Amino acid sequence: MNNNYLIIMAGGIGSRFWPMSTPETPKQFLDILGTGQTMIQQTITRLNGIVPIENVFIVTGSRYKALINEQLPEVKDEQILMEPCMRNTAPCIAYAAYKIYQRNPEANIVVAPSDHLITNEKEFRSVISEGLKFVAADDVLLTLGIHPHRPETGYGYIQAGEKMEDAMNKVKAFKEKPNLETAKAYLSEGSYFWNAGIFLWSAKSIIKAFENYLPKVAEIFEAGSEKYYTIDEQGFIDEQFPLCENISIDYGIMEHADNIYVMPADFGWSDLGTWGSLWEKREKDEQGNSVVGDAVKTYDCENNIITIPDGRKVVLQGIKDCIVTEANGVFMVCRKSEEQRIKEFQKES
Repeated sequence: MNNNYLIIMAGGIGSRFWPMSTPETPKQFLDILGTGQTMIQQTITRLNGIVPIENVFIVTGSRYKALINEQLPEVKDEQILMEPCMRNTAPCIAYAAYKIYQRNPEANIVVAPSDHLITNEKEFRSVISEGLKFVAADDVLLTLGIHPHRPETGYGYIQAGEKMEDAMNKVKAFKEKPNLETAKAYLSEGSYFWNAGIFLWSAKSIIKAFENYLPKVAEIFEAGSEKYYTIDEQGFIDEQFPLCENISIDYGIMEHADNIYVMPADFGWSDLGTWGSLWEKREKDEQGNSVVGDAVKTYDCENNIITIPDGRKVVLQGIKDCIVTEANGVFMVCRKSEEQRIKEFQKES
């Protein structure tokens, strides 16, 4: 039996990538990189050979079940865990962990968001394999820390403490998203890493942590142990899940437990939280334009991110540092520097 499992968190609505991403089809179900695979498909593919497909569990909202069935036909319905409401990452992870534990108490688990970019998949697989060995051997909770390449204010940070023999570090502190001056100080100090929101642990260790730090959440999912994998499971979850505290795994467990470790890594990670971060990661022409769309023509354009459906003829001249996209009946041109206003545009459309 393969003891490696994957929990994919896929409940987000991707509002920052409107109009491409909508509450009906958020970014994890889109091919926003133009690779031929959606982001959730990539999340599973990059762990092929480490986690068998039958050991993948996807936690999402019921409105996205049809999309998962369509994009991941190899995933069975019992592997799609449907939240009746959003309660942040701690209840999401608890539900999947208790369900996995019920089937395999010796399970070792990778927890990953469904909408992150990883460009060096070989290095990622190596890091995950090493991390899984580490968590299988001891009662530890492991998070991945990304070597920072710039003073980024959009990510949380992990402060590493004492270094262990196996390249793991005890976590000294978790830090909220900093201002620019603080981010620069973190970068120069050298012991701070971006918090990627990717975790590894054994099922036993994370359940023990829930019992210690979020006992009410633990109680709820422990009570469902005889209902998992039965026709009564969804009814139980629909009734009990809304009773969970709305809390992240970071606040609920990681900031309190004393067995937290960080594994520094560098595998081309980005959470693709903004159009600007997407422009940084996509391929660009000599003028810095990143273009997806086979009928787009650009003249005197620089540093734009352009996403247009194939076959749609669009001519752009003199555009610089902009987001240009058409999707779901909306054509949008917005300066990259003003992309924080996209939620405002969405509300008014």
